[in-house]
Amino acid sequence: MHATRNGENYDLGYAKRATLVVVLLPLLVMYTEAMLTPALPTIQKEFAVNPNDVSWVLTIYLLVGTVSVAIFGKLGDMYGKKKMFLVALGFYTLGVILNGFAPSFRWLLVTRAIQGFGMAIFPLAFSLVREEFPPEMVPQVQGMISAMFGVGMVIALPLGAYVTQHWGWRWTYHTASPFAVLMFILAWKVLRESRYINPGKLDWPGALFLTWAVVPALVAVTRAPNTGWTARETLILFGISIVGTVLLVLWERRVENPILPLGIITSRNPALVNVGIMFAAFGISMMSQANTYIFQMKPPYGFGKSILESGLLMTPMAGVMLIVAPIAGKLMPKIGAKPLAILGALTASVGLGVLAKYASQLPPNHLWTFVGLITLVGTGITLMNISLINVLVFSVPQRVMGVATGANSLFRNFGSTWGPAIAGTVMSTYYVLFHPPGAPSWVKIKIPTTKAYEVLFGTSAVIYLFLSILSLAIVEVMKGGRIRGSREGENEALINNGS
Repeated sequence: MHATRNGENYDLGYAKRATLVVVLLPLLVMYTEAMLTPALPTIQKEFAVNPNDVSWVLTIYLLVGTVSVAIFGKLGDMYGKKKMFLVALGFYTLGVILNGFAPSFRWLLVTRAIQGFGMAIFPLAFSLVREEFPPEMVPQVQGMISAMFGVGMVIALPLGAYVTQHWGWRWTYHTASPFAVLMFILAWKVLRESRYINPGKLDWPGALFLTWAVVPALVAVTRAPNTGWTARETLILFGISIVGTVLLVLWERRVENPILPLGIITSRNPALVNVGIMFAAFGISMMSQANTYIFQMKPPYGFGKSILESGLLMTPMAGVMLIVAPIAGKLMPKIGAKPLAILGALTASVGLGVLAKYASQLPPNHLWTFVGLITLVGTGITLMNISLINVLVFSVPQRVMGVATGANSLFRNFGSTWGPAIAGTVMSTYYVLFHPPGAPSWVKIKIPTTKAYEVLFGTSAVIYLFLSILSLAIVEVMKGGRIRGSREGENEALINNGS
């Protein structure tokens, strides 16, 4: 079955088959990544490394991935998005397989870095969805992709704890490997090559400057809660990153085929989306950090739940996201992306504001009130994220969709890195010392107080209020059933008009 929209032909049968691939992707990645979190203490003990060192298992993946999303996005525009999607998914699959067999901590970091190249699968998947799916179907598919992130997290956290406890941390990867291989075969068989290719030479100096700008900053942010935000090491890393950023901007302005076309990523809608996604990811990660602690800390500073129980208690939030996301995607072409972005940001802000106001009164007696509030926040975040990604993909030319979505993922990763770092600093500021039962008398650990939760939830509430105001500046890309920017020429017009 075929359909024609604005002069473009679309195969609806293919679109439905491809939907299965792109919707299962978040489940695979969240299953793999979230299962790792409960396993970190076990990895630390096996390789006899300290807590700061074991955190590099997470950091190295993020560092490599943040650079790779931009580079692979550009390569996808140049050589075909399916080709680069399969290469990125190949790296991810190889990394997942090798992780479980790492003979040393150093090798584990190497294999995690290999896996990090696979982070580019998401911007490339978003690009393929935009190119090959009928425009009115794109918001629905993006909605399902967003919902699966939450579902994958809820499945993976308790399952990861169970697997690690009974079979060891290596089996978190051994159990994920068959699914990764299956996803690669499915993508290879089902997906078609993108119809828009923009040939040219890769901007290698730009890639170098991008790495120079991104990596030191992410390392500084990751290490700052332990080394100190004003420590000499932290300031030097930030300084190196600033120099790299200046050189990147200067180079990208003059090069013929830049890896990050500034005219595209800084035009109105893409710039608003990039800033919005960065702050949204920052707020989400801060809230998630607070949620983890408030669920698991002993009363009166939390609800005293296990990792398994915490995961199960987040099921309502994932379930609502699974329902809200596709519905929002279906309604978006009629209502518009802009109103839903504003509604989502305001909903999240209100929910977080209530959490901040009553944080000291929630544990240990108001568990279901807390679950209800984070579910409300999750609903708002889902609405906003779906709206922003659709604003982006309908605001840029399809021939540079890989660059646009890759840059957006880069901004998202920045926000996701800052969130836990700031949350860790806040929880290290507002704490009480606790003596674990059975431990030596001199052993005391820091437990965040409800004041820390107030600050984290309150800050996140302000961030989402800011995002609702920021969304007012978005130029609407769809409304009343009409989707703007459906054709290449319309996209060019939008860019040239600064939207």
